[in-house]
Amino acid sequence: MKSTFLKMSVAGTALLAAACTPAFDQQAGGSLNSAGLFGDAVANNSVVQSVNLRGGVLADLSARFRSAAPDMINFAFNSTALDAEARSILDRQAVWIRSNPNVKFRVYGHTDLVGSNGYNQALGLRRARAAVNYMVSRGVSRRQLEAVSSFGETRPLINTSNRERLNRRTVTEVFGFTGGASQGEFDGKVANGIYEGYTGIASNVGETGAIGGDGQ
Repeated sequence: MKSTFLKMSVAGTALLAAACTPAFDQQAGGSLNSAGLFGDAVANNSVVQSVNLRGGVLADLSARFRSAAPDMINFAFNSTALDAEARSILDRQAVWIRSNPNVKFRVYGHTDLVGSNGYNQALGLRRARAAVNYMVSRGVSRRQLEAVSSFGETRPLINTSNRERLNRRTVTEVFGFTGGASQGEFDGKVANGIYEGYTGIASNVGETGAIGGDGQ
């Protein structure tokens, strides 16, 4: 009797293990790999950690950039010309961007609400290009300014249909990373490399004009 009970217990344990194994594998994220690790789970966790790390680095870079230089410049009505204040701000942006060659930026152009949507869309784009071209003339690599975009009149800071200087602006934002890191190949080694030697130094650089060019 005892021998029969023992056999039944062993068989029951084996069945229980067999029944639990698939559920356990699924919960853990996959089957054991040759190294004795849950390969899929480890891979998935690595992806999640990389995404979280990348997001945290981008947020930190954005904060560092804004502490080093204002991220916004303003324009006269219906103009893309960079005045002395705008050039001074872009000089400071350019210094920080040059000091961080692994970081990409996007410049967004905006207008006030005077004029047609189509005209203001094009005007916002010309303003963004004026800012980008100026920073390139200050030694910034064009590959760091990956894209130039325009929101036109769709995102005013001040909601008024009248002329408003604060709405006539470009905004420079951290967008991603150069090379493989910008394609998601972002790990601890890349993060450490990007974090090395950050500076946020203001610059007194000479002046260069830009082409002039809200609402018609």
